[in-house]
Amino acid sequence: MAQNQYFIGVDIGTQGTKVSLINDHGVILTSSFQSSNLIRQGNGIVEQNPEEMFSSVVNGIKDVINRSNIDIRKILALGMDGQMAGIMGIDQDWNAVTPYDSWLDTRCEKYMPMIKEWGEEDFIRITGCPVTYAHGPKILWWKYERPDVYKKIDKFILPTAYVAGRLAGLNAENAYIDYTHLHFSGFGDLLHNTWSEDLLQTLKVNKDKMPKIVSPWDIIGHLTKQYAEKCGLVEGIPIVAGCGDTAATILGAGVTSKGTILDVAGTASVLSSCVDEYKPDIETKTLIYARSVLPSLWTPLAYINGGGQCLAWFRDLQHSEQKKIGFDQLNAGAAQVKEGSNGLFFIPHFAGRVCPNNPLLRGSWLGLDWSHNKFHMYRSILESIAYEYKCYLDTIKELIKDIEFTNVNVVGGGAKSDLFNSVKADVLNVPYTTLNNNDTAIVANAVIAGYGIGFYQDIPQTMNRIVRKNKRYVPKVENHHFYKQYAESYKEILESLTPIYQKIQC
Repeated sequence: MAQNQYFIGVDIGTQGTKVSLINDHGVILTSSFQSSNLIRQGNGIVEQNPEEMFSSVVNGIKDVINRSNIDIRKILALGMDGQMAGIMGIDQDWNAVTPYDSWLDTRCEKYMPMIKEWGEEDFIRITGCPVTYAHGPKILWWKYERPDVYKKIDKFILPTAYVAGRLAGLNAENAYIDYTHLHFSGFGDLLHNTWSEDLLQTLKVNKDKMPKIVSPWDIIGHLTKQYAEKCGLVEGIPIVAGCGDTAATILGAGVTSKGTILDVAGTASVLSSCVDEYKPDIETKTLIYARSVLPSLWTPLAYINGGGQCLAWFRDLQHSEQKKIGFDQLNAGAAQVKEGSNGLFFIPHFAGRVCPNNPLLRGSWLGLDWSHNKFHMYRSILESIAYEYKCYLDTIKELIKDIEFTNVNVVGGGAKSDLFNSVKADVLNVPYTTLNNNDTAIVANAVIAGYGIGFYQDIPQTMNRIVRKNKRYVPKVENHHFYKQYAESYKEILESLTPIYQKIQC
């Protein structure tokens, strides 16, 4: 294998776009971050300007190259990941005819009953995903609410495809979606990697507006002269299709075989497992059954929308003009609080519960008394996320009876907290392990791109060589037994609160 070769990795996230230069050993050498502008217009509308998203990638690449002392002729390929559940439309010439309809946008909720009436269980069986704020309802919103715009849409695509296609000078005939996004598509037959004729015909969506389905490592084109000059790169660099940000994060965290769990302890608290069977969650409608980048594996997952944000919110509440309090101080104080936070429960669903979908639920504390202080309250937030994770893990185990989970790899800001890792290990009764690199998606992009051009021969072997484990947290038997009762009580509380909030919101 040649040495001193490089890849460009791009992550088009909600808060901004990150671009990195990665060497052939999977080491990030230089990075650039361009902040996003989320356009909130009320009534659940959250959009992004596609031109701004594209410019953030071009500017990010240019910034990375300008700060790198390398021979740009040794950059072998470009790979990217991005936001998954939102959608946008392009015309025949790859011009954006809609804004990016963000995954945070909820205006399409009125079209969810239309899908459910068709048959919610069949929908989950085909797509692997419960009816949620993803491509299906969003496409129906554009069809019925903006019919003039809908007519102009030649293809519905994702931000990664939009950016990659412009860099490569594609037109709509070459539009694509990679299979790691397919569960969110609303019209995809996940098991067979095709578009579902039943769903398209029943919901009256033209199949011609759907892009072709590709693999993440497929080369979709090459960097044009125009954008090579703008980015500071060499014309003709191969660009691979890439994948969804969650799929990239999972692969980059070394989740390459069944029985491993990934905890993305970020703004959204995501728990994903790795299995080798397709068994969509028709019963509880909790799990989003997604494809791994690796064709033979599946990564069912669930998440708390803003779980990690609850921690940041509580931290910010403690600030004063005289003093700011950080996570280190809160973790240190909460570590002195006994398991169970002295009977205090927290509900982290400030924007409603996503998995399973329950928009009526809201955040709250239960069980407050005069003994509780800010450290009890902070610890209860940590524990609530662990209890929610146990609901997800129990659902996975119920679906796949004979699977044994041996380890949780954890990434994201929350992975820095010894207390948080220990609490979750105790509640789930599975060891937790931190990794050498938190930017797992960016590294995965490089490996996928390298595999696409034949530089790497095997994705799992390459990924396992790159990913190194740091600290391990082994669950304490006595704590796990103690937390069992609290986790069960947490589930009962969620069920009891729903009718109360239903009355309030009516």
